[in-house]
Amino acid sequence: MEYLTVRETAEKWNLSVRMVQQFCTAGRIPGAQKFGKSWAIPADAERPRDPRLLRKGETPPAALQLDHANLMPLMNTPFRPGRCREAAEAMEAGPRRDIALAEHYYFTGRPEKAAGAAEPYLDSPDMGARLSACLIYAYANLSGGQIQRARFALEELNATLLAAGEQTPALRAAAAFVAAAGAVLLHLPLPEGLPDIQSFLPMLPPGLRAFALYLQAHYRYLQGDYGPSAGTVEGALAMGADRYPIPAIYLHLVAVMDYMSLKQTERARAHLLSAWELARPDDLIEGFGEHHGLLGGMLEAVIKSGWPEDFKRIIDITYRFSAGWRRVHNPTTGHDVADDLTTTEFAACMLAARGWTNQEIADHMHISPNTVKRHIAVSLEKLNIRRRQDLKQFMLL
Repeated sequence: MEYLTVRETAEKWNLSVRMVQQFCTAGRIPGAQKFGKSWAIPADAERPRDPRLLRKGETPPAALQLDHANLMPLMNTPFRPGRCREAAEAMEAGPRRDIALAEHYYFTGRPEKAAGAAEPYLDSPDMGARLSACLIYAYANLSGGQIQRARFALEELNATLLAAGEQTPALRAAAAFVAAAGAVLLHLPLPEGLPDIQSFLPMLPPGLRAFALYLQAHYRYLQGDYGPSAGTVEGALAMGADRYPIPAIYLHLVAVMDYMSLKQTERARAHLLSAWELARPDDLIEGFGEHHGLLGGMLEAVIKSGWPEDFKRIIDITYRFSAGWRRVHNPTTGHDVADDLTTTEFAACMLAARGWTNQEIADHMHISPNTVKRHIAVSLEKLNIRRRQDLKQFMLL
């Protein structure tokens, strides 16, 4: 019989070496043999199926029941700004604290550490921990350039959603929540079987409910419903979502997107500063990098001059995240979001595609009209188009 090493098997199955080793240790690969510290795996072995993928109508065993306490626990914690890490470390040792620390690594822009912390729970019998791990692992690997691993985790989220169709309401709500989170920020089509967000909101704890409202607002933004999207944000914040810093940051960011689309720049600026006030004490800057292309130059207008070093770090996050984002988004949707513009060029072109004049863009981004003109001319050349009107097909509109 022909055998493969753990590394060869990991490449074949699009998994990490660590994950394959865990499968071997758990006895989930028939015929795998251990020699010293290494494993030999039959070349024709199939990747183990996830035990949560139950047949329709089947009740999950008790070991696979959902514990909401381990579902994105840091996102669901109302900590005081400046005490994010402290809030994670104060949790009881075990899955909840481990997942919270993985969240902390991710939201502070450390994707490799986030992926490493989440990976041991990708196959956990604790569904809250497993769903959280898949979501964190997917987005962390986008930023880390490990696209096949990101795809694997996103597929796991969608598979969970399908499997949860006839399961407990709490499990359906949790599966719907993470599947929506996996799709909306990537601007992918909503997964098959995803219920309307309003239908599962009541079954989520308050912090996750706030983030689900961000997902709903972001989805409405993608439909061009900027006013209703902003209304969702304002309503969520008025009802106390700002007690939960991580969801509140994301809510404020989608409000920036809405108000920039409506050319209400002062309201957009106010929301950006509110997000920054929540984020900066704990260095929760990942969301700013993720949303850069949608914020209409507001980071350049506000953060660059006031916090130049933080701005540089946000732009580093933007380049890493957007490179992975496009490698999943573009092939899946058939769209051709620009991949060779600088962040400043993209911001200027985003506004130009929305009909802003060079003077308006210059005033907003605190640069000269000639600089704007140069950025757009260079961008048109890079994209091999001649007219500003043609920018729309390459922007996040």
